[in-house]
Amino acid sequence: MPRRRSSISGYLSVQGHHAAACGHQQMNERPTTVRVWDLPTRTFHWLLAACVFASIASAWIGGNAMVWHFRLGYAVFTLLAFRLVWGLVGGHWSRFTSFVHAPATVVRYLRGQSRADEHHEVGHNPLGAFSVLAVLALLSVQVGTGLFADDEIANTGPLQKFVSGATSLALTKWHKGYGQWLIVAVVVLHMTAVFYYQLGRRRDLIRPMLTGDKRLVVPAPPAVDTARSRLMAAALLAGCALLVGWVVSLGG
Repeated sequence: MPRRRSSISGYLSVQGHHAAACGHQQMNERPTTVRVWDLPTRTFHWLLAACVFASIASAWIGGNAMVWHFRLGYAVFTLLAFRLVWGLVGGHWSRFTSFVHAPATVVRYLRGQSRADEHHEVGHNPLGAFSVLAVLALLSVQVGTGLFADDEIANTGPLQKFVSGATSLALTKWHKGYGQWLIVAVVVLHMTAVFYYQLGRRRDLIRPMLTGDKRLVVPAPPAVDTARSRLMAAALLAGCALLVGWVVSLGG
């Protein structure tokens, strides 16, 4: 009998440890709120979206609206310069190192073989990262060509005098043609993807970009989003605005 009691005791002990382990695992799988997008990143996102939409509209309206088209172009220039710097020193999930992936990582993601430590469900997944980088690159080219553009009517970019007439006309052709429509296409694709995840896969991508927080079941480092980091972002934005103002003044 003592030996049997020992066996029963051992069995109960094993079952107890197993239950405790399962309970611990379930506890770890409970969603927790994690700050993913810091306030400067969220502000940049919505300001850039507003400026891009307004700049396209002002270009299509033409006439007196072109004054605002140029102003909005300088605002986009400032925001892009800020995002470049913030991608180096900003919150964890806003840094380029967190969402610029190697080709092998992208292939694993497309095959559904992503590793848990790659955190594709936290910040930008590889496809989302490609969309972000494509938008930033196209907008940079669009701003750059706009600085040297000449519509041969009444509007010239502030740096037009630094290039030949033929170069300016070629840049203007890109700016008003392929460049504009590529941006429209990428923006439409980006919005389509967001709504697909929102409605088709039940993954809310809009609310986190408004509040900054995501409910996650996997451990992930939060982004630093303190008064100090926000003050640093404001100072960087002001510095970028001064830089853009200086570049524009070169054409004066």
